[in-house]
Amino acid sequence: MNNENLLQKEAKMMKLEKLIAQREGVSTKEFPVPVKELLKRYEQLYTGAISDVLREFCLLDQSLPGHLRPLRDSDVVAGIAFTVKSAPNVKITGEMTFRTQMLDEMGEDTFVVWDTSNDEKATLWGGVMTATAYGKGVKAACIDGGIRDTKQILEKPFPVYYKHRIPNGSLGRCLITHYQVPIKIGDVVIKPGDVVFADCDGVVCVPRDIAHDVLVRAEEIRANEKKIFGWVAEGQSIHQITEKGGYF
Repeated sequence: MNNENLLQKEAKMMKLEKLIAQREGVSTKEFPVPVKELLKRYEQLYTGAISDVLREFCLLDQSLPGHLRPLRDSDVVAGIAFTVKSAPNVKITGEMTFRTQMLDEMGEDTFVVWDTSNDEKATLWGGVMTATAYGKGVKAACIDGGIRDTKQILEKPFPVYYKHRIPNGSLGRCLITHYQVPIKIGDVVIKPGDVVFADCDGVVCVPRDIAHDVLVRAEEIRANEKKIFGWVAEGQSIHQITEKGGYF
């Protein structure tokens, strides 16, 4: 019996089929609008509105940890999740081959989201990675760990979100183990194909199956808040504003 059949047998014995489908299943649902249009519309929004909409969908844990910071506060970016998983490891052999394969598969309009397994020692993203990704049309990168070559990164109009800066190279310190698989950063499960949106307030993951519905509702919230700001600017009272459906 091969390993795949053995795993299937064990899953059935322990009744894990539903959990496996929920944790490992990756949606391929088509968006009702072109991807570029979807992402451009997201980039007219802000993370607060999107987070509020996700709460309406009973999803309270879609914001990545607050320690992830933007390299530039001015960046606002949306992309399709391309997930990467690495972990501290002394092994070097084969790492560059696997990394090259991973980079080859990064596509246009993707947003790299990298789970480092809480690595505190190694850099996972730098100047060459930025130049390569930018050249392939990748939209951004979110690294739950270290970056370096900051000046080189800033030479490109490429948003990067990161945990800390450290000059240590990755070879001999960590190993890329997986890519394009479901990962978890903080409380958030990120799956390939989800929509990832980031601005100066943080990074939010929107499950692919509801990404268009979330977008439309967030656009409604943006329009409503524009009205509220107008009422405030006019000097209307808190009571008047709340009577008309406003909020604070």
